[in-house]
Amino acid sequence: MSLSSDSVTVDPLPRFTTAERWVHRSLGIVMGVLLVTAALLFFPDLGGLVGNRPTVRLIHEIAGWVVPIPLLLALLSRAFRSDAGRLNRFRPTDWEWLRSRDRRSGRIKVDKFNAGQKLNSALTLGAIIVMFGTGMVMFWSSLFSDSIRTGATFVHDWTGVAFALLVLGHIYMAFNDATARAGMRTGSVPLSWAQREHGAWAEELVGAKVSDSLPGSPPPQQ
Repeated sequence: MSLSSDSVTVDPLPRFTTAERWVHRSLGIVMGVLLVTAALLFFPDLGGLVGNRPTVRLIHEIAGWVVPIPLLLALLSRAFRSDAGRLNRFRPTDWEWLRSRDRRSGRIKVDKFNAGQKLNSALTLGAIIVMFGTGMVMFWSSLFSDSIRTGATFVHDWTGVAFALLVLGHIYMAFNDATARAGMRTGSVPLSWAQREHGAWAEELVGAKVSDSLPGSPPPQQ
């Protein structure tokens, strides 16, 4: 069912812009390359199946340098900056959502992103920063003492393991919500899904669209 006022239709709801979707895809590809090559370097038996360790190491290093590029380019997108602001704000409903056992029932009206997505984004960004920083120490190892190099390697490796588990959890949650996956693929989601999973955001977007359609309303900002 679509909710409309005169000529305005708000089903499906626009969730992600083209720029946001491409940032997500490109970052996912780069992180996938990093995790695969890291596994080949970290586990000798696994790496032995591929061989050519110097080439695997080179690919890992190049992918590491590429990681910040999608994030920096994303800052050019106003939609991305807006969503980053939403992800950075924890509301009382987010704490309630975390404590509740029926968090997916729609009873709690959360914003565009739920508390789990906000925590995942924070942990992902934190892991990227830590691994990028320690990776630079390992890349320019001759500039640092043995203790710093050893510490950086330890932190880099175990942060990578933790990050791999985080990515697996993210993939698991995505596979359990086909509508959310479609929203990232197409940029739009059904109104019914938005009302159940992100009630406050759905009401905000529906209200804005209906308001924009009323006579005398100012034109939408580009």
